[in-house]
Amino acid sequence: MTGVNNRKGVIFDLDGVLVDTGWAHKQSWYDLAEKEGLLMTDEFFTSTFGMRNDQIIPMLMERSCRGYLARDSRAGLLRHLDHLSDWKEQRYREIIAEKLTLPAGVGELLEDLKKNDFLMAVGSSAPKANLNLCLERVRIKGYFDACVTGEEVVEGKPAPETFLKAAEKLGLSPDCCVVVEDAVQGVEAGKAAGMLVVAVTTTRGRADLSAANIIVDSLGELTAKDFTRLLNHV
Repeated sequence: MTGVNNRKGVIFDLDGVLVDTGWAHKQSWYDLAEKEGLLMTDEFFTSTFGMRNDQIIPMLMERSCRGYLARDSRAGLLRHLDHLSDWKEQRYREIIAEKLTLPAGVGELLEDLKKNDFLMAVGSSAPKANLNLCLERVRIKGYFDACVTGEEVVEGKPAPETFLKAAEKLGLSPDCCVVVEDAVQGVEAGKAAGMLVVAVTTTRGRADLSAANIIVDSLGELTAKDFTRLLNHV
């Protein structure tokens, strides 16, 4: 199967790739943990970064269960999963609202890909409200032909559904697409989708991202030619 008119696509993760937001997510998770009496650590945050809240919160509750049971049941907390997720994301948006900037090289890469006829999408575990806030605030929303957010998939990363749905929205087959990720779960999801993967070391080290086809320290190191060569297996 080939894409429409043989066009190629690039599917970007949002957090840690298009925008530098890891610090704000980390703060909002710690704020939620403090509010609910849950056990949050830097190690846990790093290991789950890139996953959806409905995956992370049960894991957080599981590791915090003993302390929480002193005042309520874990089952009771589970019933509030949506509420906890909404609180965390609202807190994140409050933190990020006035401090969001476009990382160096991102705008230039998006412009180069557009000029070279690439279709582009965002495939993120983030809620739609977060994605819209970020893309509009750094003024890059117009570059993207499609977006997939956490609400649109049943299985979050490392399952491939996010990227497969993004490719479908672009009208492209998986082998015509490159995923750009910073998280281990995202790299795994891209590979599981049958796509080539570029990893950027904004939140994880090279050793953690070794399954990717290309690893860079900044999107500023890349041009459209790099994606063309990768897709052409040059």
